Amino acid sequence: MTTLNARQHSAVRYLDGPLLVLAGAGSGKTSVITQKIAYLINECGYQPNHIAALTFTNKAAREMKERVGKLLQGKNSRGLIISTFHHLGLTIIRRECGHLGLKSSFSIFDETDCISLLKELMLKDNEAADDQTKLLAGLISRFKNSFMTPEQALASATTPDEALAARVYTDYQRSLRAFNAVDFDDLILLPAQLFQAKPEVLEKWRRHIRYLLVDEYQDTNNMQYHFVKQLIGDRGCLTVVGDDDQSIYSWRGAKPENMDLLQQDYPSLRVIKLEQNYRSTNNILTAANALIANNPHVYEKALWSEYGHGDLIRVLVCNNEEAEVERIATEILLLAAHRRLRFKDFAVLYRGNHQARLLEIHLQAQQVPYVLTGGTSFFARTEIKDLMAYLRLLINPDDDNAFLRCINTPRRKIGPSLLEALGLYSKTANVSMLAACSHVGLNQHVADNQRDKLREFAAWMEAKREHVERGDGMRIVRELLDDINYDEWLRQQCATPAAAERAQGNVQTLLTSLQGSMEKARGNDEDDSLETAINKLILRDLLEQQEQEEESNRVQLMTLHAAKGLEFPVVFIMGMEEELLPHRNSMEGGNIEEERRLAYVGITRAKHLLTFTMARHRKQYGDVSETSPSRFLDELPPDLLQWDGRKSDQTPEKAAARGKDALARMKSLLD
Repeated sequence: MTTLNARQHSAVRYLDGPLLVLAGAGSGKTSVITQKIAYLINECGYQPNHIAALTFTNKAAREMKERVGKLLQGKNSRGLIISTFHHLGLTIIRRECGHLGLKSSFSIFDETDCISLLKELMLKDNEAADDQTKLLAGLISRFKNSFMTPEQALASATTPDEALAARVYTDYQRSLRAFNAVDFDDLILLPAQLFQAKPEVLEKWRRHIRYLLVDEYQDTNNMQYHFVKQLIGDRGCLTVVGDDDQSIYSWRGAKPENMDLLQQDYPSLRVIKLEQNYRSTNNILTAANALIANNPHVYEKALWSEYGHGDLIRVLVCNNEEAEVERIATEILLLAAHRRLRFKDFAVLYRGNHQARLLEIHLQAQQVPYVLTGGTSFFARTEIKDLMAYLRLLINPDDDNAFLRCINTPRRKIGPSLLEALGLYSKTANVSMLAACSHVGLNQHVADNQRDKLREFAAWMEAKREHVERGDGMRIVRELLDDINYDEWLRQQCATPAAAERAQGNVQTLLTSLQGSMEKARGNDEDDSLETAINKLILRDLLEQQEQEEESNRVQLMTLHAAKGLEFPVVFIMGMEEELLPHRNSMEGGNIEEERRLAYVGITRAKHLLTFTMARHRKQYGDVSETSPSRFLDELPPDLLQWDGRKSDQTPEKAAARGKDALARMKSLLD
C-alpha cells in the first residue's frame, strides 16, 4: 500500500462502518477497491469466499480480478466474488432456482428475444403496432429497475403508453415463466424479490457475503440499491466508490441520488474524498471543476494534479459541419507528426452517433485510420442470430431459447398461448420444449390442430439433426434455409431491398466461414463436425474483437457516454453547440444537469491536450441554420481557452499569424 496517497490509504484501512469513497475522475478508485480486497484477506482475516466486489461491466470486472490477483501474490483467492451485479444475480438464481419455480436449464432472453416476445403478445391482443414494442420494452425495464410489480406500475402510470406497458408487463412475465426464461432485468429483480419473500434465504446469503464493495455507485438504479441494502442489512460492512459528477445514465435508470440516500440509511456513514487526479494537467482539471460547479452538490470536491498547468484548451470555430470535420482530420495529422503521437492516442467524442458519419468520410479521405466504437457486432445482427439459433438447435435439441427463436422465424402461426401451454407442459414433464412437441401427454393440453403444427416442426428438426450427425452438416444447413424460404422472409422483414441484400450477404458470409472452418479442420485431421465449427467461429469472432481493441493503432471515435472510464492523451469534443451539447431533448426536458455531467466526463478523458470544435452553421432536416455556442463554453474560465475562428478573431494580423503557424506546422510535418 506504499503506492497509495493518504486519503486512499485511509479508505483502504477503514472498517468501522459503511464507507463512501467520493472518487473524482482519474483519482485511482480502482486501486482503492483492489487494495482493500487484499487488505481484508491478508491483514483482517476475511476468507476470500466471504467478500464480493460488484461493478457494471465485464471489462471492469476482468481488470479488477487481474489487479487483485497480483496483490494476493499466490494466496488462495478461491471463492472471491468479483463480478457485475447481473452476474451475481445469475449465480443466486442458479443456486436458488427451486425457490423461484425455475428449472435449472432456464434460458436468458436478450433484448432481441424480449422484443420478439412482446411482438407476439401485441399481435395477440391487437393493442399495439410493431413500432411500439421497443418503447414498451423500455418501459417494462424501467418498471423492473424501479422494483415495481405490474400492479404498482399500473397504479403509477401517467400516460397511455405507461398504462399499456403495465398491462403487458403481467402477460410478459407469465410468458417468460412459461418458457422457463428470465430477461436481463430479472437477474437482479428475482433475487431481490426472493430475499424479500424468504428471509431465511437472505440470511444464508448474508452469511456468505460478509463484506461488500461496490464500484461506480452513482450508476445504481432503485433495484440495485435495494439489492445492496438487503445483502448488507444493519452490519455496515460496505464500501462504495462513486462520483456523482459522472452520473450520466439516468436514461437507463441510474439514480445519482442513491449516494445521498446512503447518509440517510447509514447515519454512521464516513465519506472520504479522492481529489488528486493521476491523469490530466491542471488546466484541464480547472476547467472541469469550473463547469461542474454549476450543478448542485451534496458533497463538494475539486480535482487537482501534480502534472503542471499544461496547454490551454483550444476552441475551433468552423464555418459549417464539413469544415469542422475537415479541421479535426487535419489537426490529428499535424499533431501526430509534430508531437510524435500515435493515432491511438487520439479520441474524438460527440453527443450522438450521427455526428460521426461525416467525420468518417474525411478521415478516410485523409487516410487517417480510425475505429468506431458502438457499431453493431456481426453476431448481434438479426439474421445472424436467427441462423445461429437454428444451428444451436441442430446440435443441442435441449436449447429452449434457440427453440423459441426458431419456432416462429419465419412465422408458423404458433401463437404465445400455444407456446405458453407447451412451456408449462415441458416444465412438468422435465423435458426440453422441442422434445415436448412429440410427447403423447401434450394431447391433453393443446388442440389437435395446434399439436400437429408442433409435431411437424419437431419431426422436421429431428430429421435435419440426424442428417447432421451423419456428417452432412453444410448441405443440411443450406437445405434448412431453403425449406423455410429464409431469403423471402428477409425481404419481407427488411425496410428496403438494399437492406435485405445486405442481410442475405451476412448469412452467406457466416455459411462461408463455417464451410472454411470445417474444411481446414478436415485438412488437419481434426474434428470437422458442424458443432466444432460453430464453436470455433464464435471464439474466433470474440478473439478478433479483443485483438482489434488491444492492438490497433487507430483514432478512437465514440460518444461521450461510451468514453466513460477511458483516457486519451489528446481529446476532441465536437459539436459544442446548443441543441447538440446540451442536447435539444435534455433542454426541453429540463435535464441540463446531466448534460453538464456528460460534458464533464468528456473533458476529464483528456490527459494532455483538449480541443472543442463547433460550426457556425449546421444542416438539420435539409435546412441550414445558424448555431449558438454551447452554454458550457461560457461556464469555463476564459483565461484557459484559446479561441480560433471567432468573428472577433478575424483581423488581418490574426489571420496572418494563423497562416504563419499553419505553414510552420506543415513544414514540420514534411520534415
